[in-house]
Amino acid sequence: MPIVLAAALTAVVCAIALTVTSARRAAHAATVPTPDHVVVAIFENHSYSQVIGSSSAPYFTSLANGGANLTNFYAETHPSQPNYFALFSGSTQGTTDDTCPPPGSPYNKANLGAEVRTAGRTFGSYNEGLPSEGSTVCSSSSGKYARKHNPWFSFSNLPASTGHTFAQWPTDYTTLPTVSFVVPNLCNDMHDCSVSTGDTWLKSKLDGYAQWAKTHNSVLIVTFDEDNGLAGNRIPAVVYGAHVKTGADATQYNHYNLLRTIEDMYGTTHAGNAASASPITAIWQ
Repeated sequence: MPIVLAAALTAVVCAIALTVTSARRAAHAATVPTPDHVVVAIFENHSYSQVIGSSSAPYFTSLANGGANLTNFYAETHPSQPNYFALFSGSTQGTTDDTCPPPGSPYNKANLGAEVRTAGRTFGSYNEGLPSEGSTVCSSSSGKYARKHNPWFSFSNLPASTGHTFAQWPTDYTTLPTVSFVVPNLCNDMHDCSVSTGDTWLKSKLDGYAQWAKTHNSVLIVTFDEDNGLAGNRIPAVVYGAHVKTGADATQYNHYNLLRTIEDMYGTTHAGNAASASPITAIWQ
C-alpha cells in the first residue's frame, strides 16, 4: 500500500475514533457527572418514614432537604447481606441469609470496586470496627463489627487491602479514593441502636465531607440496606454535594439503579442487574 494512502487511511480511522469518543463523552456528560470523589454511606434496617422527617433524624432530614431526596427507593429483599451484594455487584450472589463467609465465596464476579479499578480509578471502603486493614474476619470481639455488611471482602478480584478501618478515614478529603463506601458499626448504623444514634454519628463523622463535597466536585450518597422487615422495603436514599439539584425525585429506584449510576459516572462496565437498570439522571444540574 502506498505510504500516502496508508497515512490517509490512518488519519481517517483516528478521526472516526475521536468522533466516537467525543460522542460518548457528550452523551455521558448529558446524563450523570463525573465527580472527583463519591462516598456511599450505608445504614441499617429502617424504612423511609422512620428516618426522613423524623425528629430523631434531624441531620438525615437536613441532607434530604439540601440535596436530592429519592422518595421512592427500594431494597431488593431481606435480610441484610443480599442487599449489600446487590448494591455492590448487581446481584445477591445467591445469598439468602447473613451466613459468613457467604456460600460459594470468594466470588470472581463483576463488582463496583473491581470495575472502578479497571477503569483506572481508585476504590476503598471504610469499615467501623474492622480489626485491621484487609481483615476478613466475620465479627469482632466487641460484637459491633459484622462482615455481612461488607461485601467487598467476598470477591477474589478485589484486593482485601482496599478494605480500611474507619480510623483510616482521612481528614484531607482529596486523598480519598474515587469511590468509597462507609459502613458504621452495628450500633452506629442503627442496627442495634436508635435512629438518633445513627443520625448523630452521620453528622459527626461525615458532615465535614458533605460540606466540602459541594465545592469540590464530589458527592455523598446515604442509603440503607433494607427497611425494618416490611414487605414494601422502601428505604431512605439521599444524594448530596456538587451538581445535585435540590428537591424530591419520586421515580422508583433500587440498589441496582444506584450501582448503575456510579458505574456510568466513570464509564465502567455494568455488573449483573445494573446492566439493565436505568441510571439516576433527573437529580443532576
